[in-house]
Amino acid sequence: MTPEGSSPSSAGRCPQLAAEGLYKAYGETPALDGAEFSIHPGEVVAVMGPSGSGKSTLLHCLAGIISPDSGTVRYGPYELTGLSDAQRSALRRTDFGFVFQFGQLVPELTALENVALPLRLNGTKRKEAERQAREWLERLEVESVHDRRPGEISGGQGQRIAVARALATRPRVVFADEPTGALDSLNGERVLTLLTDAARETHAAVVLVTHEARVAAYSDREIVVRDGRIKDMLAGLI
Repeated sequence: MTPEGSSPSSAGRCPQLAAEGLYKAYGETPALDGAEFSIHPGEVVAVMGPSGSGKSTLLHCLAGIISPDSGTVRYGPYELTGLSDAQRSALRRTDFGFVFQFGQLVPELTALENVALPLRLNGTKRKEAERQAREWLERLEVESVHDRRPGEISGGQGQRIAVARALATRPRVVFADEPTGALDSLNGERVLTLLTDAARETHAAVVLVTHEARVAAYSDREIVVRDGRIKDMLAGLI
């Protein structure tokens, strides 16, 4: 028997990120109602649920983008709910990576400059940042478009560049919000394969928000958010 909210392979290990008793309401409508969550290094967890179920609110609380009305989010030694906005922002620059549905690349920058951007913001010198960025572009199979801007590449290439940017700082946790929602099935599968393989190799935990079963199939474990509560598909209702 494994603890609730964990997979058999993660039993006995400390979670990379964990939330307890999260409650968040917008007006009188609860988006999260006592939600609990945990994820371990190198684990990919798919967060599923219908529109309006609380998936995005959960992701934003876990990433420290918003604060829950009550409950705690713990990342390693840090309790995110007790940190200042500046401290949470610093963690998002160094320890967390983000992949969004439409990539959100900076249109004025080349692919290489987009991937190097988070490294530069963290103080890495330009030459070294671009060297590391080029390595990630090669790993994500888009080095050939390193000098092109987002408007000059395909959607699949753009999303691979977004994944490279998210992984460039070697984050401990990657938050992927519908990362293939704007792609066809072939490009979507390639992006997911590259994302999950690279994250597992670097021991990053991946929180993968999706409503598609084919996307969730790339995860180690699935949870379903419904009416602000979480059902773990392995462990039952949390």
